[in-house]
Parts: sequence; C-alpha cells; structure tokens
Amino acid sequence: MGLKLCSILASFCLCFLYVFVSHAADWSEGYENPPGGRPNPHQLSSSDFKSRVFEGKIHAQRYPVSTTGVLLPEEPIKRILNNNDGNPIKLIFNQIFKAFVGVDDFNDLFRWLGLLEYPDEVNGLEQFVLPYPDGEKPDYLLGYSQIIENETKLLTMSCATCHSGQLFGQTVLGMSKRFPRANEFFIRGVSASKLYNRFIFKSYSKATDFEMFHLERSLNNLEAVGLKSPLTLGLDTSLAQVALSLNKREDTEWAEKSSYYERWPRPDVLDHQPGDSKPAVWWNLKYKDRWLSDGSVISGNPIVTNLLWNEVGRGSDLKEFYDWLQDNSRIIEELTSAVFSIEAPRLEDFFDSSRIPKESALKGEVLFNKTCTKCHGSHIKNWSLEEFKNSNWSTQIKTHRVDYPKKAKVKDVGTDPYRYMSMKSLEQLNKLRISKDFNVVIQAQEGYVPPPLVGIWARWPYFHNNSVPSLCAIFTPQDKRPKRYYSGSPLDKERHFDFECNGYPTEAPREWRTSEHLYDTRREGMANTGHDFVKDGEEMFTQEQKRNLIHFLQTL
Repeated sequence: MGLKLCSILASFCLCFLYVFVSHAADWSEGYENPPGGRPNPHQLSSSDFKSRVFEGKIHAQRYPVSTTGVLLPEEPIKRILNNNDGNPIKLIFNQIFKAFVGVDDFNDLFRWLGLLEYPDEVNGLEQFVLPYPDGEKPDYLLGYSQIIENETKLLTMSCATCHSGQLFGQTVLGMSKRFPRANEFFIRGVSASKLYNRFIFKSYSKATDFEMFHLERSLNNLEAVGLKSPLTLGLDTSLAQVALSLNKREDTEWAEKSSYYERWPRPDVLDHQPGDSKPAVWWNLKYKDRWLSDGSVISGNPIVTNLLWNEVGRGSDLKEFYDWLQDNSRIIEELTSAVFSIEAPRLEDFFDSSRIPKESALKGEVLFNKTCTKCHGSHIKNWSLEEFKNSNWSTQIKTHRVDYPKKAKVKDVGTDPYRYMSMKSLEQLNKLRISKDFNVVIQAQEGYVPPPLVGIWARWPYFHNNSVPSLCAIFTPQDKRPKRYYSGSPLDKERHFDFECNGYPTEAPREWRTSEHLYDTRREGMANTGHDFVKDGEEMFTQEQKRNLIHFLQTL
C-alpha cells in the first residue's frame, strides 16, 4: 500500500511539474490575443521553448505522422528512375509527369513538385538556417520526408512542401510556396495508380513484400482522395481536396472509407466552383485567434487542424490518426511552438536599409495609422520610442511590437469571393470525432480576415488568390490594375523584384514568359477586384503618398 501511495504521489508530482513547465494553450473561440501576439503559446521557459522549437522545426521537415495515408517505398522508385534501359514503368512515369524532358534523377520529381534546396549553414543568412534532421545538410530537398519502418525507407511529403519559400536564392521556412504542385502531384499519382500492374512493378523495381504492402496501401488510400486542379500555377486546392475527400467517405463520426466512394461521392459545389488560395505564411499565426485567410477556423489548435486536413486529403484511416494524436501531444506542442516562433524575413536582410528614405517612411506611417490600423493592427516602430532616439537608422527601422486586434475581424472588401464561398463545404469536418474531441470548429465566413502586415514586403503577389503583382498595383484603382502578369521565382533581387513598387517587375524577364507562369485575372476565381483606395470616384492617395506608404510597409 505504501509503495502504491508513493507511486500515486510521484505521478501527481510529475503531472504538476508538466503543468508548471508547459501551460495548455487556449485555442477556444473566446480567446483574445495579447498585444504583441503569442510567439510562445504554451508559455514555456526560455530553455524549454528553445528545445521545443528546435524539435518542431525537425517535424516541419520530417513529417511526424507515422500513420499517414501515403507512404511510398523509396528504394524501388529510385531503381525505376535510375534505370535507363527503357523499362515500361519508367516510360509510363515519364508520360504521366510530362512536365519533364525525362525523369533521370530522384530529385527531379521533387524539383518539379516545387521543393527547394536546404539553406546552407555557411552561406545562408543565420536567421534562416534550419536544424538539419540528422545533423548534416541533407542530399534531398526541403519537404521530402522519410520514415524508416522495419529498416525500410518510406517517403512522403512534410509541412515544408507548401510552407517554405524562395527569396533571392534563400530558402525560408514558414513562407508561402510560390509555386506549389502538391495537388497536381496527387492528380498525377492517381493517374499512375490506374496503370499499376503488380507483377511488372515488382519485377522491375525488385521491391520486397513489405515495400509492396506499403505501395498498395498507399494506392488504395488514393482511391479515397477527392481531387481538384488549381486554377493556375501558384494557387492551391488542398482545402477543396479535403472536402471532396470527405464526400467519398461514409458520413459518420470516423468518416470511414466505404465501398461506394469510387463511383458515388456526394455532390458538392466544389465539383464546379473554384476554391483556390495560396498557402499562408506562418509568421502571422502568433497574432491571430482564428485561422485561414477567411477566418473560418474559429477554434482548435491550427496545427492539429492542419494535420487532420492532411490525413483526410491523403485517404488515411482516421481512427489510426486519432490514436496517433492521443499518443503524441509532445510532438504537437513542439510543432506548434516552432510554427508560432517563426519570424518574417526583413527587407534589410537583402537590401541596405538606406534604400528606404526615413522621411518618406515616417510620412507613410502617418497615412497607415489613419487608414489601415483598424483592420490590420498597429505596427509600433523603434523610431517612435525614446530609447531608440539616438540609434542609427538600421535599428530605428525595426518593428518593436505588433498590436493586432484581440479578436480578428472578417471583412468583405470586394476581393474575389470564391475562396470563402467554398468553405461551406468544409463544415462537414465538424462532424468528425477528432474535431469534436480536439475542439476544431469550421464556420464559413463572408469575407476575409485582414492580416497583420508583418513581412508584407516579401509576400507578393498579393490577395489570397495572388491576383495583384505588387504594392503599386494594390494602391491602383481596381479597373486600372494589371489584367495579366507573368510570375517567376525571385532569384535575382535586381532583375526579379521591383523595389519601388515592391513586387513583380512590370517587364517580366524572358524566362518567365510561359503560359504556365501567366496569371490572367479575367478568369473565374482569379479576379483582382476589391480593397480599392477610391472614395467618391477619386483616388484617396497622391503618387507621393503611395510611395510613402510603400516605404513604410517595406519596414514591417
């Protein structure tokens, strides 16, 4: 009895210690964000927070959900890709992934998918260097994820697939992927699965029985995935994929995969209506109390919510995923800490701060505070504080604190409505046992949440649907904004970036001028309307005022 009592007391002390060290974060609908946001949502000690962020960044690179629905055997696929004897599987593979002249390197597939090179510890900017998963720079691309099971390498995609971006040759974790292809990868993968022949694949790939098991499990799960092509390169239909995938499952609390889903998925408005948007940046999450561009996730940990979407969209067994969530709260805490800790890249990381005229930026701040703070929050600069009065410009230009509204507001300012209209389809997620137990609630909105403008300079093209190529175009009346523009990866900060307009250059480089990189705002779901600075038929700002506003925004 005495030993039992000691054991109970020891357990109680351990629980108390955990609560003391790691407070449960509030993800409820009634939560109000404090001034400056919550970069440390679990209120960890500085040393614990640092270690959680470190591990969380590893999870962002190496997908942590071991029960995920798509786990492909790596070595058999490599053997096929590296085989140049004209075997039929490689010919089919090249035909399906016809964006290539030929698939001759394992990383070719992932480069096409949009994955980026790892930042280099030596040459990269210090704030963007990632902790490498195994202690040294990987020979694969960021977003490729490997799970080892029974000494077998199984591959899938991690969070970094869509949430790492390219900025003047620097890979930035937590930035929007400018050209995601994850949805198209699923579409082509399903096409490939229809041509699958077990005997031929096993013969040419020399796959083991265990590898064949995982391949066929993944192919079976793909049958439960609802697909939707993005309107154009640069947009993403992952949330539409989740809703359409749920329509292929039984309408139960576990959304079990059923016998009828192949032929008779439930009809949905997304079968014919756009639902595209771009992946969101991570550095804004700390300031918000509701998630997504439309604020439709009104409660629940956004990391749990995102993982749930991933698993529905991968055809996973949701009972298995539920058990994984129950057993891996530490991983969720680590990944949440990492995502909320991410800071935006600053313009001064790439350009000398002297390129932003101080007098112009200060005038822009006055205009911003009169016009924009009510929705986008106050961005308090060092130059406004007495303690930095005698500091140099490179110090004064920094933002001291962001005071975003305690409760995010949804506004309909006339931007393209299709993205928020499509969220009604995702409300069926609320029926799931996982959603109820983890307090995840989706509630469709009418409009979008004006985000804090931290790092706004690096987030071009603008609006949720990428329809506006620069800040100059934002401040241009909607009927005079560019109807079409070419996009591309910003590798060269002089050729690929218009500093004065902050965005894509008006004259696109020759290498960008392809049909794939042409954005046409006249297409349904891609309109560049709304957020118009016009009052009584007249523009609100002069050309000089627009320049001042842009210079101020570049300091955020």
